Amino acid sequence: MEHESIGNRLTGQKDVLERKGIMKEYRLAKLEARFADLIWEREPIASPELVKLCEKEFAWKKSTTYTVLKKLCDRGIFQNENATVTSLITREEFYGHKSREFVEDSFGGSIPRFLTAFMGGKKLSPKQAAEIKELIDNFTEEQR
Repeated sequence: MEHESIGNRLTGQKDVLERKGIMKEYRLAKLEARFADLIWEREPIASPELVKLCEKEFAWKKSTTYTVLKKLCDRGIFQNENATVTSLITREEFYGHKSREFVEDSFGGSIPRFLTAFMGGKKLSPKQAAEIKELIDNFTEEQR
């Protein structure tokens, strides 16, 4: 059951992020995602600098920036210590978690079912097929 071994691997990665404080059902609103991206692109960033950046990018007041930052800190994504904002998880960890959650919720954790739906009858280029084969080889459990 290759699908189960991949599913178990996905579940294990999800558990790691949940232990780091990411809630299973958490979603970033569009503006929160843009805000988070600003931080991930510039971290560590001084909170006064973040306020200026958000004023320029979003036309936010200082209070709005701190409100959204506190919300994301409370959710375990960022921290603001000594007026310096840093991430507790990387952008890749966060979006990887969301991707795995989507496959789990929408396709019962089945990567083949997800790929079938995603491809929608399109053909892979030889380069894409080679990249997928390499991924499969790297993530396949050893046969005993």
